[in-house]
Parts: sequence; C-alpha cells; structure tokens
Amino acid sequence: MMEFTRGGLPVPTDRLDRWVTFSQLGDAEVVSLNGEIDLANAPEIGKAIVERIQSAGKVVIDLTTVSFLDSAGVRLLDALIGDLSDHGTPTRLVVGETGAARMTLQLCAFREDLLATSLDRAAAEIGS
Repeated sequence: MMEFTRGGLPVPTDRLDRWVTFSQLGDAEVVSLNGEIDLANAPEIGKAIVERIQSAGKVVIDLTTVSFLDSAGVRLLDALIGDLSDHGTPTRLVVGETGAARMTLQLCAFREDLLATSLDRAAAEIGS
C-alpha cells in the first residue's frame, strides 16, 4: 500500500480513502472529496489527486459531501484548477446548490464558471 508523508511521518493511503475517492463518469476522471478538507490533510489529498489525474483528459471534482473547507483546501483547489487549465484539461467543481464548499468558494470569489450544481451538469459542461 502506497504511503504519503505527513510532517515526515507516513500516512497510509487507506486513511486518505476517507477524504478522497476516484471514479469515472463517461470519459472524465471524478475526484470525490469528503469531510473536512483543511491544513491537516490538504497536502496528502493533493498528492493523491495529482498522482491519479496526471493523464486525465477531463476532471470533475465533487465537493458535495465536504463539510468544511479552509484556506488550505481552497489553495489546493486553486492550484489543481490552475495546473489543469495550463494543460488544457477541462475541469469542473461540483458544489451543489448549498453547502460548505459552495459557501467557502463563493466567499473567496472563486471562478463561478467552474462551479456546477451536479455531477451530470459538470459532465455535460465539459463534454463528457
């Protein structure tokens, strides 16, 4: 089992599974985040996501079950979106109609054109 480091200590990937899971929707890679995304776990989550989506043609990041998103989580999303955009990879964030992630991203003036209310809508917007 692959391990990521947290402050020099290994973090088993099965622990990451409670925060991030991966699936497919059409030809898009779906990254589903869950629970609290903050300074304590954002670096490990970021490493897991980057490793998985390096060759993805389209990416949807589902934030509908995120219960808390702090500035480290917002920075993570901003960096991911920036890198994916630089590589021409269509991307959408699924934030639902309400919820912690939607509220936090709107407060931070995150790009509205990247936010979708459902997985189906996000997939349609990126042509998946």
